[in-house]
Amino acid sequence: MTQGIPASGSLLTSSQRWFDLPFYERHAPNHRNHERELPDVSSLSGWLGQELEGELGDTQWRREVERGIELGLPGADSIDDPDISCFQRGELPHWSGINTFLKLPYLEDARKVGDYDVAFVGAPFDVGTTYRAGTRFGPQGMRRISSLYTPYNFELGVDLRESLKMCDIGDVFCPANITKAHDQITNGVAHILSSGTLPMIMGGDHSIGYPCVRGVAECVEGKVGIIHLDRHVDTQEKDMDEIMHTCPWFHATNIPNCPPANLVQVGIGGWQVPRAGVRHGTSMRSTVLTIDDVETLGIDKTLEIALEVAWKGASAVYLSFDIDSVDAGFVPGTGWPEPGGYLPREALALLRGIAKEGIAAMEVVEVAPPYDISDITALLGVRAMMDVLASMVKHDKIGGKLEA
Repeated sequence: MTQGIPASGSLLTSSQRWFDLPFYERHAPNHRNHERELPDVSSLSGWLGQELEGELGDTQWRREVERGIELGLPGADSIDDPDISCFQRGELPHWSGINTFLKLPYLEDARKVGDYDVAFVGAPFDVGTTYRAGTRFGPQGMRRISSLYTPYNFELGVDLRESLKMCDIGDVFCPANITKAHDQITNGVAHILSSGTLPMIMGGDHSIGYPCVRGVAECVEGKVGIIHLDRHVDTQEKDMDEIMHTCPWFHATNIPNCPPANLVQVGIGGWQVPRAGVRHGTSMRSTVLTIDDVETLGIDKTLEIALEVAWKGASAVYLSFDIDSVDAGFVPGTGWPEPGGYLPREALALLRGIAKEGIAAMEVVEVAPPYDISDITALLGVRAMMDVLASMVKHDKIGGKLEA
């Protein structure tokens, strides 16, 4: 047997063989006790994230704990942690408690929504689906899995709890009638936005895009741009004689201050793009970028185009994220899954980039929990909304209603 080279700090006797040494002494000896300079990681997000965490306060977290003890009563005598209440009234444990979005306060009195920076609102409506229903359970599914998250993002160095006053205002009452439900959604979105609060809308099928934009347009002086992440153009006038989830942007861009020139659709393609919608999209000359375009251009250039188009002469931008824009392998819980879409990282990078410039409202649509696996589709919908808010906080586009 041939003897090998001893590890640093070890000496082989004449009777020892290399494989007789302890594993730690023969494992990668050249990587120990070297004189090379260590790599500089101070500019990487891992290092910066640690630095940023130290700059965050904990005022709102402390208030939440104190409120929990006051309303939920002190813990049992055997509990050593003074922050644990008897009845759960906060974030922990993640597996229990009442599932508002992110365990936020439930705003029962909708008249007080103007006291908040952000209001999460459900639009549990799927009468506009043309294949698999189930998105009426989308808000419920996203609220449930949102309990997995904390309000803190490591890379961005943002704690939403310490930056924004947020609430869950509940769901819009959506009758099983397209016109009536759309009218209800318009009223709900307009009420939140006109109160000076950002609506974060949980769908529901994509037909709600039309009434949501209509509600935003009522509150905005000037034009409203639309950035739409999807695999489908959704620009038909009608589908099966109704305004279905294939139709929101035909009708939204007929609103006087929502011109088609300010509509940009990113990620379109595949085998589920009806020709009727394409024909109308061609006639109205909106901007369409396919997944191939995104791959060719890259995220930064794609964002540049999208923001330039949507914001040209506009006073506000509406953000629509259809969960089926992501490759079907990552989002099984949707009514129209399509392979070949975004990777989750790509979608989230686009959403954060759009949010840097600010938005007037955001919708996450087509999450259908009956088809989901381990809540992964709903989880991505939650992550999308939280990344958008964190990006807006990071770039000073939102906030200001928290008590000092």
